Amino acid sequence: MTTSESDLNFSSPKPSLPPPPPPRLRRPISPGLFDSSSASASSPSLPSLITPPPLPVRRSTVAQLEEISPGPPRLPVRPLAIPSHISPESPGPSPTSDRRTFGSSRLPPPPTRIIGLGDKLPPPRRPPSPSSEEESGEEDSSGLNLADSLPDRSRSSRRLPILLFRDGSEPNIHVHAFTGIASVAGTTAVVAHNHHVKIYDLAQSDVPVHNIDSKDIAHKEVKITSMEFRPCARKSDRGFLLWLGTKEGHIFEMDARTGGVVGSKHSAHLHAITHIFRHGRNMVTLDDSGKGFVFSPDASGEDISLANTQPRVVRFAEKQDFVKIIGGKLWTAARWEQQISMGVHKTPIVRVYDIFGPGNATKAVLPAEPIGVVMSATIVPSMPEFVYMGHEGGYVSIWVLEGGDGYPKFLEAMKISTSDIVSLEGVNDRLWAGGRSGMISAFDVSQKPWIVMNCWSAHPGLPVLKLAVDHYGIDKIGRLCVVSIGRDEQLRLWDGLLGLDWVALPADHELSKQEHSFSTSRDLKVLLISWNCDAARPENLTGDPANVSFLTDVLQSVDSPDIISFGFQEVIDLESRKMAAKNVFLSSKKKSEDGGLSEKVTSAYRRWYDRMVIAIRQAMPPEETYSVIHTENLVGLFTCIFVKNSERPNVKEESITTIKRGMGGRYGNKGGIVSRFVIEDSSLCLINCHLAAGQAAVRQRNADVAGMLEEKAVFPETHYPFAYVGGGDGTMVLDHEIVFVNGDMNYRIDHRRDAIVAAVRAKDLNSLLPHDQLLREIKFNRACRFRGFSEGPLTFAPTYKYDRRSDEYDSSEKHRSPAWCDRVLWRSRVPTRVTQLHYRRYEANVSDHRPISAAFSVTVKSIKHEARLQVKAVVQAGWVDEQSRLLAAAKQFYVEQALI
Repeated sequence: MTTSESDLNFSSPKPSLPPPPPPRLRRPISPGLFDSSSASASSPSLPSLITPPPLPVRRSTVAQLEEISPGPPRLPVRPLAIPSHISPESPGPSPTSDRRTFGSSRLPPPPTRIIGLGDKLPPPRRPPSPSSEEESGEEDSSGLNLADSLPDRSRSSRRLPILLFRDGSEPNIHVHAFTGIASVAGTTAVVAHNHHVKIYDLAQSDVPVHNIDSKDIAHKEVKITSMEFRPCARKSDRGFLLWLGTKEGHIFEMDARTGGVVGSKHSAHLHAITHIFRHGRNMVTLDDSGKGFVFSPDASGEDISLANTQPRVVRFAEKQDFVKIIGGKLWTAARWEQQISMGVHKTPIVRVYDIFGPGNATKAVLPAEPIGVVMSATIVPSMPEFVYMGHEGGYVSIWVLEGGDGYPKFLEAMKISTSDIVSLEGVNDRLWAGGRSGMISAFDVSQKPWIVMNCWSAHPGLPVLKLAVDHYGIDKIGRLCVVSIGRDEQLRLWDGLLGLDWVALPADHELSKQEHSFSTSRDLKVLLISWNCDAARPENLTGDPANVSFLTDVLQSVDSPDIISFGFQEVIDLESRKMAAKNVFLSSKKKSEDGGLSEKVTSAYRRWYDRMVIAIRQAMPPEETYSVIHTENLVGLFTCIFVKNSERPNVKEESITTIKRGMGGRYGNKGGIVSRFVIEDSSLCLINCHLAAGQAAVRQRNADVAGMLEEKAVFPETHYPFAYVGGGDGTMVLDHEIVFVNGDMNYRIDHRRDAIVAAVRAKDLNSLLPHDQLLREIKFNRACRFRGFSEGPLTFAPTYKYDRRSDEYDSSEKHRSPAWCDRVLWRSRVPTRVTQLHYRRYEANVSDHRPISAAFSVTVKSIKHEARLQVKAVVQAGWVDEQSRLLAAAKQFYVEQALI
């Protein structure tokens, strides 16, 4: 029961008890949860609840938020306390007898549900049982997670940009998850936790060079709460002199080379020092009471010192959860609790303080959209006029610094993740973001929608609490180091220039251009068959000659295929709850070890499997025999892959799995069967899918595609690194060099039904192509994950929806429009390695869909690794000059931002 609902629900007062207290005024009730007009009509004695007017909200963002978290259904308004003038002994009013009439019809409103104090809310209404066709014409958003509108990750590199020290070993530094803090400058890392400080030399070992107790610093036990390296005029001191702030308000200066204290200022603050910042030659210390000190050098130009420099006091709002100096100004933001306690609407308020200017001018700004709490912020060096702020809920707000005064103006908000943006850092020309899943993503923000260029697991499964750039490392070690600290209590160091990709991508490009000189290749023929059989059995293939000869025709459509993949949809009747439930139970059983069909499947799969085995034996020459390497089923989906026995020894790392997409990933009536294998040094991935149905469910189909292509850990990791692309290890779909997707994708034709039928009868298919949803999404929707995939020309009539045993399109009362629901698409790292041989349909009419097939000539490679290393060495030599240029540009930016 929500707060507002419980306040409005009282039992009838009894004579022996005092009258019920008036409703308590709590936080403002959100619009939509309480209807003030109906409440005043039914109970005039109810005190008015004043709700501040909502801030202007962009409709698109509200729609996104509702799709992300639709929430339980809203309850109607319930009866309030019985007025005191009604006697307890008198019969109570009926639910509608004393209620005013509404509207012109003068009919009473519907009855309300009565829920007493302490009663539990009824369970949320469940969506109807999934069916094979959701033809309501309305897009069902219950299963959407807006994956189709998130930045495209399909081209991202998954190489770990690890920054290595000591002969290629990665440092192993422990940082306490909750109270630990750390700073890195070059090879010096300082980690503090409660009463201890550890200083590491990353170039030597993971054992602390100095392990210092706080009693050695302050002659009594103090708790370290903040730290930062102090700016120094002498270059030799930079990155070694460190300020430590304590819970007791003391400030100490430590020399990391010796571990000794070289300066102190006791009781500088009356409260715990939460932040210390370096800006130019200034140092800023802040406490949780809203008081800060700015230490600036005097006119002589000498370095600041705790003993001699008199700080200037600055004030800011207390108890701010986010605090950072950006562009020479102090940015702060608080969580909802602090804002609500001050009567502020639930929208993040960002306060910007000019602490280095005269008068400590302040400006409060609000985003124009309801986005989550501020958690992080940064500037991307290549775009210094913008500030990017990370929020809870996966949003990034963009602020533009206008007028040269350094104060921001809200520009827009974008959702870039399904989880909170815990940490942000601008590095080179990329925006690095750390999330709650432990992933770090590097975004190209120079175009819209953003593109994920790199994405890797930095702290597996646990939040990336902090991202920070080591500005001093540019001069000290000649590298741009990015530090990440995770909830896994590990400090990790990353190459901010992403040098591995700068080297690997040109090397791959050179490999593709000079492939003939350092690798061998050969061609394979791949035949893909896709059919939504609408629960038809193989014994139904009778009567019409096209039914009888269907399997033979499709198997002989290409001469001697090396790989044959059958991808069926709706092998069982999805309208039958009993059959669907039985399939869910049996599909979890252990599969056959030889790749054949499990013994525990329904008879429908067994019949199709046996029929396909027999059909291949009859259609192929006797000397060409085939073996089954993959079979899998998922609530109507069925995949069966055959490989010619002469190729069977070359097939390695076979794996097959399922991805559920129905009802938000909980049910397998929609989803895909994903299989993969490696031949030579090439990897192939095949997807048989069934996407969301419905004329208007385009976004949900896009989300299904994105969910399958970007699903993590689909397959086990393999040991063939040269078979995969983008630094992948084969665990994700788009790690594979060649990807085929077939199935009932359910994309429709947005046109009048009579016009579609007339064009089909006139064989004017080209006039329908501009109205095809899939072609339009690929062409105009830059967030569509099928961008980068190819499809052959649609020269055959739409394959959906027919009357069974007929050539007539749907004549039922629904009159569904014809559409190219059944499709085959592919993607190859090197486009010339896949050539389509045919793309056609067949006239088997026992289903409401017509089957289709596509045949391809696929080039697989075998690399000569010595020659590849020679090409890579040439590229690495060119990277040295490029790295120097990028480091010089990065240093110039950090100097302009007064960070070094």
